[in-house]
Amino acid sequence: MPSMFEFACGAEPIHRLEGDFYARVLADPLLQPLFGAGKPEHVDHLSAFTAESFGGPDRFTRELGFAHLIDVHRGLGITEEQRQRFVELYMAALDDSDLPSDPQYRAAIREHVEFGTKVAMQNSNATTDDELHPLREVPRWTWPGD
Repeated sequence: MPSMFEFACGAEPIHRLEGDFYARVLADPLLQPLFGAGKPEHVDHLSAFTAESFGGPDRFTRELGFAHLIDVHRGLGITEEQRQRFVELYMAALDDSDLPSDPQYRAAIREHVEFGTKVAMQNSNATTDDELHPLREVPRWTWPGD
């Protein structure tokens, strides 16, 4: 079975998904305060993270490292409402994307986003290192049952 990255047909469709998602986030009154005016490199970082998570190149780890991800979320104070809205916007962007519509694939992506937003929310509210989520590397996401 192909990796989730291969099933997506590589980096370009993932980059388009992340670009569309990011535009939605910046236009959303609940999430925009977390992202400010946005950063041009953010879509590239999101794309590299997702690609690596789905079994693609390890560019996020090599270029930024997981500690970067922890640092950018710390102190944001993400709420459950914001976390859920993030998932909602991501899935809407996915529905409008050219990524495969296979139900198992979409379920795996939703699971990935749900997990990631929970980690981000925990890290954003941590006041000490002991309160951070224990994850310290980009998670490798696979198909359900793998």
